[in-house]
Amino acid sequence: MSSLYCVFGNPVAHSRSPDIHHAFASQKGDDVRYEKREAPLEDFSGALEAFRADGGLGANVTVPFKEQAFELCAAVTERANQAGAVNTLWWEGEQLNGDNTDGAGMVKDIRDNLGWQIQGKRVLVLGAGGAVRGVMGPLLAEKPTLVRVANRTAEKAQILARRFMDGSNSPVLGSGLEGLAGQFDVVINAISAGLHGEMPALPDGLLAEGAVAYDMVYGKEPTPFMRWAQQQGAAAVSDGLGMLVEQAAEAFEIWRGWRPETAAVMAMLR
Repeated sequence: MSSLYCVFGNPVAHSRSPDIHHAFASQKGDDVRYEKREAPLEDFSGALEAFRADGGLGANVTVPFKEQAFELCAAVTERANQAGAVNTLWWEGEQLNGDNTDGAGMVKDIRDNLGWQIQGKRVLVLGAGGAVRGVMGPLLAEKPTLVRVANRTAEKAQILARRFMDGSNSPVLGSGLEGLAGQFDVVINAISAGLHGEMPALPDGLLAEGAVAYDMVYGKEPTPFMRWAQQQGAAAVSDGLGMLVEQAAEAFEIWRGWRPETAAVMAMLR
């Protein structure tokens, strides 16, 4: 009998997660069935209970249910606790457990797949929403010299920066996008509007010599942020497809006890 997993979201039809997890399972011949499940906006917990009743063993969670998933868990990992959000669920007996694999997936893609350095670098993160909360812990664990979080609403960025400043060896600063200044070695975009062809105006001169630019979203074409970075002279740019695959590999390892190879899966998705 197949082991049942799924991804919850609303909407969820666009998700590539079934392709990714079925490709992972095929590497060792694991009998895995992975579904898309669109949960009602007002009843995520009911959808989760129905999935469990159907024999579900674990689930990924995407927008807009990550914070609700966090609240439903009896136990969460440290990185999920830092994020205040969960994207990976599994049961141990009757206990619902949660993790957040987004940050680990992003860092692995940047460091191992792309070969970019984070340690000792000045990092600029654009945006201050849930996606940024999800990656800040693993990002700071790489020991950059500085992380600046910049957002349209300066106060939101400052609140997020204060949240992660405690216990961090790196300075974490928050500010608005307006008047943003300084030079950065790594620029990470988490402004979701970039998906729809919109990017806020950013000042010239933010990229240091040899700087790299990473967009957490992905698409068939270079994103508006990637095009901006290229125009600003970035040494290299990337979208977030590798992050998608690497965070999925982290979840798969939690569920199945072995880590899949990711390079062939990324190439298949491209």
